[in-house]
Amino acid sequence: MPAHAPAPTPPEDPYGPDPQDPLGRERAHLAASRAALRAMRADAEALDIADVAANWVNAAVLRAEVDLRIKSLADLAHAPLFFGRLDYLERLADDAAGSFYIGRRHVHDADGDPMVIDWRAPVSQPFYRASKKDPQQVALRRRFGYTGGELTAYEDEHLTDPSEQQQRSALLQSEIERPRVGPMRDIVATIQPEQDEIVRAGIDGTVCVQGAPGTGKTAVGLHRVAYLLYTHRDRLARTGTLVIGPNRSFLQYIEQVLPALGELEVKQATVEDLVTGPGSAQVAVRGTDSARAARLKGDARMARVLRRAVRSGITPPTEPCVVVRGSRRWRVPAYELGEIVEELKQRDVRYGAARDALPQRIAHTVLVRMEAAGEAPDDRVQDAVARNAAVKAVVKAVWPAVDPAKVVLRLLSDPEFLAAQAEGILDPEEQRAVLWPKPARGVKSAPWSPADTVLIDEAADLISRTSSLGHVVLDEAQDLSPMQYRAVGRRCSTGSATVLGDLAQGTTPWATDSWQQALAHLGKTDAVVEELTLGFRVPRDVIAYASRLLPSIAPGLAEATSVRESPGDFAVRETTADALPAAVVAACREALQREGSIGLIAAEARIPELSAALTGAGLPYLGPGEETSADSRLTLVPATLAKGLEYDYVVLDEPTAIVDGEPDRRTGLRRLYVSLTRAVSGLTILHAAPLPVELGP
Repeated sequence: MPAHAPAPTPPEDPYGPDPQDPLGRERAHLAASRAALRAMRADAEALDIADVAANWVNAAVLRAEVDLRIKSLADLAHAPLFFGRLDYLERLADDAAGSFYIGRRHVHDADGDPMVIDWRAPVSQPFYRASKKDPQQVALRRRFGYTGGELTAYEDEHLTDPSEQQQRSALLQSEIERPRVGPMRDIVATIQPEQDEIVRAGIDGTVCVQGAPGTGKTAVGLHRVAYLLYTHRDRLARTGTLVIGPNRSFLQYIEQVLPALGELEVKQATVEDLVTGPGSAQVAVRGTDSARAARLKGDARMARVLRRAVRSGITPPTEPCVVVRGSRRWRVPAYELGEIVEELKQRDVRYGAARDALPQRIAHTVLVRMEAAGEAPDDRVQDAVARNAAVKAVVKAVWPAVDPAKVVLRLLSDPEFLAAQAEGILDPEEQRAVLWPKPARGVKSAPWSPADTVLIDEAADLISRTSSLGHVVLDEAQDLSPMQYRAVGRRCSTGSATVLGDLAQGTTPWATDSWQQALAHLGKTDAVVEELTLGFRVPRDVIAYASRLLPSIAPGLAEATSVRESPGDFAVRETTADALPAAVVAACREALQREGSIGLIAAEARIPELSAALTGAGLPYLGPGEETSADSRLTLVPATLAKGLEYDYVVLDEPTAIVDGEPDRRTGLRRLYVSLTRAVSGLTILHAAPLPVELGP
């Protein structure tokens, strides 16, 4: 499977179809494909929809769809149109040559014949899964190498040739190890068979991916969204898709992956966005919780407490309801009203839906009496009775309106109310832990914490059902509390989900211990759990060093392995406390001599000192979430924000400080594990304090 360097081309026709110049022919196809894509975009721009739509609303919708189509047909200079080619043993369908170029999007010529096949199409699947053992009717698989958008090399595998030995692809390895500057990029050219199986899993089932560092679980989740949108576009256009990440820095890092694959309308959010954004209570987060309080507020038992609290105002009627219509009076006794209320309570419908149904049920009882008296009322009469002042008064008295934020505010401010709703669920000590030290005066001034907003979201769903999306991708899922899982689960209650995470990287005090528990809280107990242990990003020596922590942080997980042939640059350097800042600066300068991005990761408490050291040394640096560029490649990253990010070279400052910065040792060691595994090409560890004993000698 040799890789071919650029071949010399005739000066008079550098991209000519010389049969002795296969690279030139491929370049010619690339140039023709780019021209065809420009023509497709020009055709879309030339569409005249002035007289097509029936009204201005339809015209606006159609115009938006056309504009989106035009935008999706942009030719991205840094993203080659195709990265592979398949030559089948037999011609497929109407294809004359039996050859298909595999790329990020579909491109056709003026006659409608395909020049590039979308990687998500069924005919493209063998590019990722065919092998010597199972060629899947593929005679030749060709991979292309690019530099700056220009095709520079190719590499062939003859899958049905028994004389050709299977070798590891040099171009594939080169693409995986290519320096990373800027946001996360797609892996569409390098998807591995085990990843492809997850990407192409059906939409009706939820998939949970336990992935060790460097196994590409985030990229797999994003490509799965792109695949599902391609395969079920009409369905997901109606129901919507959402990618949920741990923080804004992470979302900024991944935000260019889906647009590079032609998908422009997938929304992204954090869990906090879900419970404080449009459609929620929209309270301002201005408070924090202790680790114990946050853990208790995130406990699934709080759902039972909230259910009691929301329904606590329901009161058995003590007076009859008397409806006056004309000269007649219709009386519904209190005991009969009580039966209606009790029946609605037993039906277990949403509080708000039951409240809306109550006046209609009372009105129906009145109509039965009218019919028994010889009248013939219709639906309009029933609606009128339901709006009668006497009926409204009964509803207000026995089933009062409830505001979710006010319910939670009362729970966290009123010890007696909390005790009544939490009896038999939370013990007195736990109740004291979740109460605010000082009762809040009102919703706007309350010291809401992130955990409190999730409680409000739960209460809101108990009152009125949360709208469900068609598919949700939840990344870094191991860090969610049971109540946060419930909040996400509400957003995909009638849809499916892709859950991504690594139990070893759980860095919150409430981090989940097992995917079975997490999926139960999410409401997806039938989900399939897949495990990715083959790493493509983290160098062999780095992942082996970090894996020393696994027995302490996740003893049940298999140790990750790396396919990287080069072990990577790895060094552990000890110095003194006084010399540590200068040593860190020197290590950053050393890393900057190489190509790619550099991340300086440190405990939150050490960021000010390191920031001053970098500034004093004249080394400019970025903060988390700021996009790296060729001129600005160094990022100073608090360990608390490193999760999900990756850098070509990492300088890790004082591991013990990272461990000590967390409320307990297990969480601290997990935070260190995350920090150790952010490197793609090299890791330098500098320390003055003794290293954690879990790392060994």
